[in-house]
Amino acid sequence: MLPVLITDSVTPNLSRAIHYALLWGMEGVVLRTVGTSGNRVPFVNEPQLRFRLSEAELPIVGVDPGLFEGTVRERAVWLNDQMLLSDVAAFCNRVGCNTIITGAVAGVGEDYDLREAANILARAGAISLEYGISLAVRNDCLSECSSGESLAQLITAADHPAVMAAWSPADALQMGHNPASGLEALIEAGEISLVTVRDGEAIGSDWTDKTPGDGAVGWMQQLELLANGGFAGPICVDVRGEAPAKLGLSHASAVLQQIRLARSNVGQGG
Repeated sequence: MLPVLITDSVTPNLSRAIHYALLWGMEGVVLRTVGTSGNRVPFVNEPQLRFRLSEAELPIVGVDPGLFEGTVRERAVWLNDQMLLSDVAAFCNRVGCNTIITGAVAGVGEDYDLREAANILARAGAISLEYGISLAVRNDCLSECSSGESLAQLITAADHPAVMAAWSPADALQMGHNPASGLEALIEAGEISLVTVRDGEAIGSDWTDKTPGDGAVGWMQQLELLANGGFAGPICVDVRGEAPAKLGLSHASAVLQQIRLARSNVGQGG
């Protein structure tokens, strides 16, 4: 498992984000927005981006350009996203990234059509595969695809080698789902590309962010299930809360410690 930092969860300033990533022991980055102007990848200063990451020897393990975050009923939106996908994939090729993180084309109630969403993502997967790029589809908070089980069903229905899962157990928990059973469903489907780490606790309708391991997600169980399943991909630290640059060290340290412990428990048959 590869610990990486979602840079703009700490700061939009790329230089500072890289500094923190190295300081906290991260081994790669995920990019969403870069710079104080809030430009989303791939609409960033590409030469500067490549120079800074090459200088730091930090790989880009994923980019999240905000594609396929609408619903299947928003045909003009997802058709436009399909058109943009080639540009994003070409950008990934230039910066040495092999994964594009996307939404699940999910809605609520009648706005969601599993089969149509799967077809849209399969077509997107075919486009990205032409560039040697895979898609990592998020379980979308506030949608019909918020649980691990529903994400596993969507990935299975898409049935495309380039369409995999970007699993966020905290998003599932926040919507009232069981993170453990959700991960088990994804492992059974065998299609996990990366995992996003944040933690928290729901009290009524309120959600409180916490350091990974201190909330209700059950991160040790998550990491042990992943290790037992042979997962070796990115574990993406998503820092939440006020003053994220101050919180980041404790978040990253907790994740690194739990990854080591999970690996050790698996090695001991635990």
